Amino acid sequence: MKDYLSVIRSSQLFSGVSEEEVIAMLSCLKAERKDFPKDAFLLRAGDTAESIGLVLSGSVLVIQEDIWGNRNILSKAGPGQTFAAAFACAPGSRLNVSVVAETPVTAMFLNVKRILTVCPSACTHHSRIIRNLLGELAGKNLRFSEKLTHMGQRTTRAKLMSYFSAEAQRLGKYEFDIPFSRQQLADYLGVERSGLSLELGKMRGEGLLDFHKSHFVLKV
Repeated sequence: MKDYLSVIRSSQLFSGVSEEEVIAMLSCLKAERKDFPKDAFLLRAGDTAESIGLVLSGSVLVIQEDIWGNRNILSKAGPGQTFAAAFACAPGSRLNVSVVAETPVTAMFLNVKRILTVCPSACTHHSRIIRNLLGELAGKNLRFSEKLTHMGQRTTRAKLMSYFSAEAQRLGKYEFDIPFSRQQLADYLGVERSGLSLELGKMRGEGLLDFHKSHFVLKV
């Protein structure tokens, strides 16, 4: 796990925790490292989660699929980002999402009971990680609320404009990279890929934006 200390310390979950404290906490929290090939399921809908996952390398997609295989992407997590935290914090709840490896992935799993149970000495770094977890859960809740706003728009163009506006406001600039491929963006917004690509072309033709692959420039 020492090879990934810089990634672990860069995560919001371990923000403000020193390297020495991280090393001590990984043992206390029963940290377990696992490797997954591309397209493997780290967690499946219907599973229960007792641990919080943290991506050490690669990236994962949090998805919902119906019985016909139609996919809705809820979020994406890369190095230093967590997944399944809300489910792990709700004992006995079953996942209504799956977590799949977008690329080959190395992930760390932390026992949530160990996180939420403060050790007898009530060490400051343990209290800090609990505060960090609350902050991360709140942030994910806000991002999910944003996604609902995007999907609530009536047209593909309106959904795209809502998404790009939110990204520009979040990043504080009009030029940025998005974390999704075209198909993933279509799945995230709940639209057909062909319609999304057509609308992006129209928006570029009208001078609203420019793009190359996942790099976008908004023209306002």
